[in-house]
Amino acid sequence: MKEYRINNGGQVASGVLRLHHAVSVGIIPMRALTNFSGHIYRTQALLLHLRPLRLSPVVLPLSLRFIAFWCVHWNWLFICDKKFTEYVSGSWWTNAILSAEYYCCYRPNPILQILYLTIVGATYYFTVQSSFAYFPSSYLGIQASWELLFLLTSFSDPGTVKAENVSQYLSAYPYDNIIYSEKECATCRIPKPARSKHCSICDHCVVCFDHNCRWMNNCIGERNTRFFMAFLIWHFILCVYGMVAIVLVLAGRLKELRVIHILTLYDDVESSFRGLAPHAAQWLLSSYNTQILLVVLLVAVSLLMVGFFGYHVKLCFINTTTNETFKWQDYMSLQRKVNEVKASAAALKAGINGLRHESRTPGSKWKSFFRRSPLKDAEVVVRNNIYDKGVIHNLCEVIFPFSSRSSFLQLKSKSL
Repeated sequence: MKEYRINNGGQVASGVLRLHHAVSVGIIPMRALTNFSGHIYRTQALLLHLRPLRLSPVVLPLSLRFIAFWCVHWNWLFICDKKFTEYVSGSWWTNAILSAEYYCCYRPNPILQILYLTIVGATYYFTVQSSFAYFPSSYLGIQASWELLFLLTSFSDPGTVKAENVSQYLSAYPYDNIIYSEKECATCRIPKPARSKHCSICDHCVVCFDHNCRWMNNCIGERNTRFFMAFLIWHFILCVYGMVAIVLVLAGRLKELRVIHILTLYDDVESSFRGLAPHAAQWLLSSYNTQILLVVLLVAVSLLMVGFFGYHVKLCFINTTTNETFKWQDYMSLQRKVNEVKASAAALKAGINGLRHESRTPGSKWKSFFRRSPLKDAEVVVRNNIYDKGVIHNLCEVIFPFSSRSSFLQLKSKSL
């Protein structure tokens, strides 16, 4: 394989860029050519295309080694291999950062829970400090209800599959032999029920696995989906309540201080909404900027909550999960490609037969020009979800999951 040089600072050998020892503290910002593992896969055409850019290595001072490692690891800057990474940040820092990353991203931890509670606590503190004197006392009850739902979602069992209950789950959720088939979990070493998935973070199988919510530090599955949905809608109600309460407080301050009257009487402002709105907004931003920022934050969070809640309501209506949505997308995409291949093969066979027929009896060229594409005749892929048994039944299954019913315990004797 040929070697390519970039400003005499490095060379490409066997598809991997290796920097010379003379500039071993350099980095080349070519993020487009890297992947997360640190190895570089590129074609000769890409290298020839990037050669006119004349990318030169940038020498980093030793004080920036820690920042350079993070830039390298998160694929923002390009370096050669692990030895150079250890040279930039040191072997101790490399192991420490990789261990911290593994703990934060791939193991259960309360970091995002603490961050979330800190954000909520700070918002609540600034709301109390700036506007709590105008709020009714029932606001405390709403706050307590939200905390209860947060604890239920975070610490409740999501539907963990164990050797003691696997037979019940196998009877409760039959295989559809489409996206779920009978097999054993390679990690848990127990039969894997339908609609279950092994969570690599929590390290156990969860029935009706939706996703692993890092904000809750828990999986969302069969047993706690109801708590998660209630938390989302209650969080939305809490944000809307706080937003409306602060807006009413600001409107009350405008009325009590007679700001509108002063603007129209002494400042000669036109007494219309278009004329008064900019001046009233300017006064509010200068006098009550904390409340305005709280309103903006609450509006943004409430929109996120209602969007996320609406998405999960749609999933509950058709009795599916986020994980199953991706499975169905992969399955239907594969089936479409298979059907297109079959249709193309049939069309090719028909075309060959047609050419033989036309060679004997030539027909009109316009007829072949307006001929329908064979790909449009491909079989339509239908999503056959056997777990969708109607909206009412699906919602009952979410609110009252199988594992919480008394009949669930009787399934073991039937399956044995």
